[in-house]
Amino acid sequence: MSLLRLGLGLGLVHGTMSLRDDPDERNRRGREAESLAAGYLAGLGWELLARNHRTPRGEVDLICREGRNVHFVEVRSRTGEAQGGPEETVGPLKARRVVTAATDWALRNGGLERPFRFDVVAVTFGEGEPRMVLYRDAFDADGSPGHW
Repeated sequence: MSLLRLGLGLGLVHGTMSLRDDPDERNRRGREAESLAAGYLAGLGWELLARNHRTPRGEVDLICREGRNVHFVEVRSRTGEAQGGPEETVGPLKARRVVTAATDWALRNGGLERPFRFDVVAVTFGEGEPRMVLYRDAFDADGSPGHW
């Protein structure tokens, strides 16, 4: 019996893998969502300062400036909304990891002297063009949820 027929717990269905089971495809889709979000924010007049700032304890996807304000942006994506919107995947633990990375970036780049906030861009892929929604002040510096 072939591996394809057995599936071996890899999420194979008729020879295909879902995004959840294919880390390469999931990473590609995540990078695509980040690029779309960066373009969307640039269209709003935001300046991109950095992408994917990582520390051992967290990462922030996009760091932007709008006027004097610094925005630390978490980008989340999903294919469809059957399991809820992408923004719903940002819980307190994820928010705290973003805050940790944002604090590191701010300390290294003088960002603590400017007003800042934590936003989420939700990207939903499906039929047609991806849909993007910006949630301003999505969580605070303690990782507590804000608006959705």
